[in-house]
Amino acid sequence: MTIFDLAPGAVILPLMTAGLDFVFYRRPNVQRVVSLAAVVAVLVLEIGLLAASWSSGPVSVSLGGWGAPLGIVLVVDRLASLMLVVSSTVSLAVLVYATGQGLADGDDDSPISVFHPTYLVLLAGVSNAFLAGDLFNLYVGFEILLTASYVLLTMSGSAPRIRAGVTYTVVSVVSSMLFLIAIGMVYAAVGTVNMADVAAKIPDLPEGTQTQLHLLLLVAFGIKAAVFPLSLWLPDSYPTAPAPVTAVFAGLLTKVGVYAIIRTETLLFPGNPVSDLLTWVAILTLVVGILGALTQTDIKRTLSFILISHIGYMIWGIALDTEAGLMAVVFYVAHHIVIQTSLFMVVGLLERRGGTANMDRLAGLAKIAPVLAVLYFIPAMNLGGIPPFSGFLGKVALIDASVQKGGWEAYTMAGVGVFVSLLTLMVLARVWNRVFWRRPEDAEFPDPILLARTGDGDYGVLTSGQTASGAYSEKDVTLLPRTMVGSTAALVAVGVALTVFAGPIFDFSGAAAHSLDDQQTYIRAVLGEAAEGGR
Repeated sequence: MTIFDLAPGAVILPLMTAGLDFVFYRRPNVQRVVSLAAVVAVLVLEIGLLAASWSSGPVSVSLGGWGAPLGIVLVVDRLASLMLVVSSTVSLAVLVYATGQGLADGDDDSPISVFHPTYLVLLAGVSNAFLAGDLFNLYVGFEILLTASYVLLTMSGSAPRIRAGVTYTVVSVVSSMLFLIAIGMVYAAVGTVNMADVAAKIPDLPEGTQTQLHLLLLVAFGIKAAVFPLSLWLPDSYPTAPAPVTAVFAGLLTKVGVYAIIRTETLLFPGNPVSDLLTWVAILTLVVGILGALTQTDIKRTLSFILISHIGYMIWGIALDTEAGLMAVVFYVAHHIVIQTSLFMVVGLLERRGGTANMDRLAGLAKIAPVLAVLYFIPAMNLGGIPPFSGFLGKVALIDASVQKGGWEAYTMAGVGVFVSLLTLMVLARVWNRVFWRRPEDAEFPDPILLARTGDGDYGVLTSGQTASGAYSEKDVTLLPRTMVGSTAALVAVGVALTVFAGPIFDFSGAAAHSLDDQQTYIRAVLGEAAEGGR
C-alpha cells in the first residue's frame, strides 16, 4: 500500500465529517473541533500526495475493484496534488476565520449547524474535481461543490443574497447542462468518458466532431472559470455572501474551472485549432475585468472584477500551448488562489472594522487599524505585480513564455498583460489611498463611527453605540476577533512564502507542466496494458 492508495480520503473524509457534523448540530463547539480536525487531516494527506508525486508520474487509483476505463478512477499527478494542497491550505485558513467570526457573533450570519457540514461538502467537491479521471466524475465534483455553494451563498436568507443566489444558480445550472450534454456527446462519439481513454480515441474522430466537442466543453468550463464573455454573473454573486464564503469562493471556485480547461487543452485536445480562440478570450478577459474594477466604489466588487481580469492571465498561459506557458500557469494559479483569498479575508475585516466596504465611507484606517493596513498592503502589492512578490514572478514567467514562443498573438497577450498589471496596481493603490491613507473627515460620505478616536495601535471595530452627548468614544470599541486576524495574517504569510520559496515551486510547476505535455504517460498510467490508439 502506498500513499496514493489513500487519495480517495481527500474526498471521503470531508463527506464523512460533514455527516458527523449534522449529528452534533446541537453542540457547536464539537462541530468546530471536528471540522477543523478533518480539514487538517485532509491537508496532511494531500501534502503526502504532493511529496510523493514530486518524483513520480501520474498515478491512478481505481475504486470499487473496477479498473479503467469502466470503473471510477482518481488520478494523482503533480498538478492535481499541488491544487489539492493549495485549496486545502486556504480552506483551513478560511474555516479558522469563519470559526472566529461565529464565536464573536454567535453564528447569527452563518448558522453553524448548516455552515460547517456544507463547507466540508464544498471541500469534498473541489478535491473530487481535481482528482477526477473521467468526465462524469468531474461533473459530479462540480455538482457537489456547486450544490454546497448555493447553500453557502444564500445563508441567512437576506434579500440581496437570495437575489444573487438565483443568478448564480441559473448560470451554474446552464453550465452544468452544457457540460452534461458534452459528456453525452463524447460518450456517443467514442464510447467512453474516461479521460485517458477519450484522449486515446478522439484523434480518430472527424475534425468537425472534435471541434464540436471541444467548443462545448470550453463553453461549459469557461462559465465556471468566469472568462469573458461568460463572467457577468460573478461580480453580482460573490460580494453578497458572508465574508468567509466570499473568500473561499474567490479563491477556489473559478480555479476549478481553469483546472478543467487545462485538462481539456493538454489531454483531450492538444494542438487543436480551436485553442487559438483562447488568445482572444485571454485578452478580452484581462481588459474587460480590469475596466470593470476601475468603475467600482465597493471594495468587494472591485476585487471581484480584478478576479475576472486575472483569470485572463491563466488563460494567456494556456493559450500559448507551450511547456513554458503551462509552467507559468501552474505557478500563477497557486499564487492567485492564496492571494485572492487573503485579500477577501482582509476586506471582511475592513467591513467589520468600518461597518462598510464602500470606499466613499472608509478613510483613515492606516492610523486607526495599522494591523489591517499591513494585512491589506502585502497581498495587494503581490496581486499588483510589485517585485519581488510571487505575482511579479508569475507575470514575468508568462511574458518570458510569450517571448519564447514569438508571434504577434503571444506578443499581444504579453503587452496587454503588462498594461493590465499596471491598471491592477493603480486600482489597488486607489483602495489603499482612499481607505487607509486619507483622513476620515476627507471621505465623501464619512461614517461618524470612523470619526471616533481609538487608542494607539488598536485594531478594534467601533459599534454603533453613542454617548449621551452624541459623540462616539473609546468605550464603544469592540476588538476584532483575534482568530480572524490571526488566520488572515497566516494566509498572508503563506503568500509571502510563495515568494521566498519561488524557486522550488517553479521547479515543481515545471515538472507539472512537463507531465501535462506528456499525454502518453497519463494515458498509460490510467489504462495500463489497455492503452491503445494514443498519440
